[in-house]
Amino acid sequence: QVQLVESGGGLVQAGGSLRLSCAASGSDISTDAMGWYRQPPGRQRELVAHITSRGRTNYADSVKGRFTISRDNAKNTVYLQMNSLNVEDTAVYNCNAPPWVGRNWPWGRGTQVTVSS
Repeated sequence: QVQLVESGGGLVQAGGSLRLSCAASGSDISTDAMGWYRQPPGRQRELVAHITSRGRTNYADSVKGRFTISRDNAKNTVYLQMNSLNVEDTAVYNCNAPPWVGRNWPWGRGTQVTVSS
């Protein structure tokens, strides 16, 4: 069973940057697509970026051009570089496989990102 641990969140001013990390243990995730999700306060969780096992990426329109997802298969880790942050990016961020992969891995605790104006 895969365990996912997210880190790197924090409080940042609008326009700033953060880099999130997602470390997986218990299984090799290198052959799976992985995604970053976020859940803003009072709203549903949404998939904002995903990366295939071969490194192909895709982004939600709300983060396109500002966020970059990457992975280091040797470290079993996925990253999310977030630039030009704005208050609408405030959310708890989690990583997991995209729904179409069908892995049903348990969710980690996530990492809180708070952007102040």
